[in-house]
Amino acid sequence: MSVPLWLFLLIVGWLGVKLFRPPLWLVAVLLLGGYLLADTFLAPAIDSGTETGTNVVNEPPK
Repeated sequence: MSVPLWLFLLIVGWLGVKLFRPPLWLVAVLLLGGYLLADTFLAPAIDSGTETGTNVVNEPPK
């Protein structure tokens, strides 16, 4: 089964808000902050950190 990434993120986000009930302002700040940081000088560092974290989780220990 193949699910588009946007649909998966939408479902996970909706479930997260429903189950954990974070304040709406916190959700808005995180979304807006991530959007605004995407085009700054911090973007390569964020991308590198995300990629490193993903590799740590996906690769089995040696």
